[in-house]
Amino acid sequence: MKEEKTSLSFTEHIGRFVKWIQSGKVNKRLCIITFMLFPLLLLLVFTYIPFFKMVQFSFYDMKYIGNREFIGLGNYAEVFLRKDCFQALKLSAYYIIASFVQLGFALWFASVLSFRVRGAGVFKGLMFFPYLVCGIAVGFIFKFFYTRGFVLDTVLQWCGFNLESLPYWLKNKSINNISIAATSVWRYMGQNMVLFIGAIMSIDSTLYEAAAIDGASGWNKFRYIIFPGIKTIIVLNMILAITGSLSVFEPPYVITGGEFGTGTYFVIMNKLAHESQKVGLASAMAIVLFALILLATLIQKLAERYFFGTGDQDSIRCRRKQKKRKAQKGGRL
Repeated sequence: MKEEKTSLSFTEHIGRFVKWIQSGKVNKRLCIITFMLFPLLLLLVFTYIPFFKMVQFSFYDMKYIGNREFIGLGNYAEVFLRKDCFQALKLSAYYIIASFVQLGFALWFASVLSFRVRGAGVFKGLMFFPYLVCGIAVGFIFKFFYTRGFVLDTVLQWCGFNLESLPYWLKNKSINNISIAATSVWRYMGQNMVLFIGAIMSIDSTLYEAAAIDGASGWNKFRYIIFPGIKTIIVLNMILAITGSLSVFEPPYVITGGEFGTGTYFVIMNKLAHESQKVGLASAMAIVLFALILLATLIQKLAERYFFGTGDQDSIRCRRKQKKRKAQKGGRL
């Protein structure tokens, strides 16, 4: 009799466990955990563990194979003392300036193509197409585009220029970084334009109608309607553009291989890691770049809060002006 009771209680426990699993709340939680487990596992294996290992490697003088020697912050000091590393950081200025040019053109085209323009769909597709092209392919396209006597030189000769008077677009150190930075403008302008168009289309159309009735010009519509309505997207694109300009790799690597003074930070890091086998120094360079990107993002967020505000709150600058006006009114009274 005791054995029958224990067997019955065991089957009852199993039945309750099955019912508990089949209940709606538990099924919902199991689905969430199951779908989250695999992406989190991938992030852990391919992102977080390699990142912490890279932090560890940055404190060692090491190669891929062989002995390791702990040198503390020596690699970080060498990042700022080596001429090639510091020069590569300076080259980021070309791409940062190019990113602002790119955003300016994207915002201008978005402001024009968001309204009824004949052939607007064709222009949008043509401008967005370069973003769909692989970065390596873009590099090879512009490598032949800038090569001496090829596409660009031929077009300029048609316009009346003499080939001997034209510079070497990829060898002349006074212009080659500008030429390569222009490839980023060509490739990413369409992406920013599409983001701007989506933000502009979300603005209430009655605001444009009211502005037209009041006789507002196109510039006033942009200044008082479009720009305040899409300021968050503008700041987002600025953050993406500036952080991307700090980590440029494909254009200089494919077009010039980092030669003639065009080696960006990522190109130098790649050479040190794979050609010179200085894994510790390359890891330190990656950590320094990570810190610079975080710093640039923080500065941009603070600038956004000061000039534009966050959410429904006005900017810090506007609030200070309002306080000054209230104080002045109170003093007059």
